[in-house]
Amino acid sequence: MLIVVQIVLVLAVAVGALALMRGGQNARHQAVRRILLMLFALLAALSVFFPGMLTAAANALGIGRGTDLVLYGLIVCFLIFMASSFQRTRQLEARITKLARRIALDEAPRPEDAAGPDDPARPGTGP
Repeated sequence: MLIVVQIVLVLAVAVGALALMRGGQNARHQAVRRILLMLFALLAALSVFFPGMLTAAANALGIGRGTDLVLYGLIVCFLIFMASSFQRTRQLEARITKLARRIALDEAPRPEDAAGPDDPARPGTGP
């Protein structure tokens, strides 16, 4: 039974990472994240009030202790969080780069302003 839990944990990490790499900050993506967060909070509260239930669930899955089950779950959550943070950082860096380029172009001196007042290349001056 332990191999089944290991396969499920690895698949959870892979699916979570793929879903986060796929991206998309649309309403559906945020709704799924919020539902998973609420489910996690509910399970955490239940494990505090009924620790024997967590140990029974771990034993049913072939894991020795409930704390080990919690550790495995936290590892999966941590890896998903890291993938999410990486994706968010990459998106922010791209937005900052685009913004910096736009500002540089907006603040660059125009060619007609760069020429001096006695410059014959400047339109409207000269003989």
